[in-house]
Amino acid sequence: MKVIDIADELFNELGSPPSLSLPAITYWLRGNIGSLSNYLNEDFALNATSLEIEKTVNEEQVEIAEDEKDILKKMYHIHYYDILLRSTLSAAGTDSVVEIQSDDTRVRRINKNELSKTYISLKRTEQDELSKLINGYKIKKSLPLQIAGDDTVKGQYPHMNYRTDLNRTNN
Repeated sequence: MKVIDIADELFNELGSPPSLSLPAITYWLRGNIGSLSNYLNEDFALNATSLEIEKTVNEEQVEIAEDEKDILKKMYHIHYYDILLRSTLSAAGTDSVVEIQSDDTRVRRINKNELSKTYISLKRTEQDELSKLINGYKIKKSLPLQIAGDDTVKGQYPHMNYRTDLNRTNN
């Protein structure tokens, strides 16, 4: 999948915010392919000719899968909420007036501290979801290290002596 397609999906998922643009998202995605590689212990790279994110599997270049794309998108969601958090925290220091009332007119500003708390909560939720996605990806890709036993041969068990005097059906 091409980087611009992933960026377009992200832009639409975030509700097409006016503060974002497709080139900015694309730039961030290209710059964080290495982080995706580190998270998943894979070898991802950007193909210079097709502009697709690919990984090396058995010395072949394979296009990024849906699971890996979802993890990259989740990484961007965390980055996006981090940007919003920083902007509200910097504005919280300058906004001292929250509400003004005069006669029948009332002007109320959004409390930047409460907005920051909301963004922190959203960022934490996204980080937890990213952790779950990464763990699920690694578990899905893992293979058993050892298979013990032979399931095709019937097992031999020693004869067990059970007490029959506890059987209440015999009167």
